[in-house]
Amino acid sequence: MENKKISLLLIFIVFLSACSDKNIVLIDNEAGNVIVNVETADDAEERALGLMFREFLDDKNGMFFVFDDEDYHSFWMKNTLIPLDIVFISENFEIVDIIYAEPCKTDQCESYKPIKAAKYVLEVNGNFTIENNIKVGNKIKVT
Repeated sequence: MENKKISLLLIFIVFLSACSDKNIVLIDNEAGNVIVNVETADDAEERALGLMFREFLDDKNGMFFVFDDEDYHSFWMKNTLIPLDIVFISENFEIVDIIYAEPCKTDQCESYKPIKAAKYVLEVNGNFTIENNIKVGNKIKVT
């Protein structure tokens, strides 16, 4: 019965992703999967813009950054208007660090680097990871 539910969920997710221009990130936590609808930033221009100038981010939505290599990619909150959780993810799709970041309202902004190298980064609303029991070590899937 459990396998049937998982199969139906995956079919539903594939259907949703086919109907929109967004991807879906599934985060496997202790309670099951957390679904996040994401825009993908996979080139330098998209990664540089990120979520800048956005006044609102819908719940369970975010931006998924894809880099060419696994490294200590840094992020800042310049021109970012909403608090974010920055979730750093290894090339093996394991969360290696989570940093809560407040908007920067000055010209000199703090830079946020992970404690381990990451190939992917997921940005979601601030405290989303706490509210959904998402922790370092959780695995993700991208569809």
